[in-house]
Amino acid sequence: MKQQSITSLPPSPEAERRARMIKYSVTMGIRMVCIVLMLFVHGWWLLVCAAGAILLPYFAVIVANVHGNGAGTAVVRPGAVQLYRGQSSTSPESSSAAQSPPGQASDRPAPTHDPSRGPGTDE
Repeated sequence: MKQQSITSLPPSPEAERRARMIKYSVTMGIRMVCIVLMLFVHGWWLLVCAAGAILLPYFAVIVANVHGNGAGTAVVRPGAVQLYRGQSSTSPESSSAAQSPPGQASDRPAPTHDPSRGPGTDE
């Protein structure tokens, strides 16, 4: 199984949130510049600034909500669970103990049931 490297781990939630807030703040700052410039420009520059002031909030949210860099590595999954079978030997006593896990019927006597005592009263 491949071990995770510290460089292959994603950024912490705090670092990711901070990066998204910086992207959003920069985009909204550009929007504020567009709004202020609308007061001083004329002609088609007014349309460009108005389009920036109207459309930048939408794009700011879209850009800020993009998670990760997309070039991440695949998640490494652990291998399948393997059952412990114990040691195998040729003697009949140890072969019956090796077939059942510890704590099963081979290690303790079978419960006896007395019908006169009622259900659920095994010893």
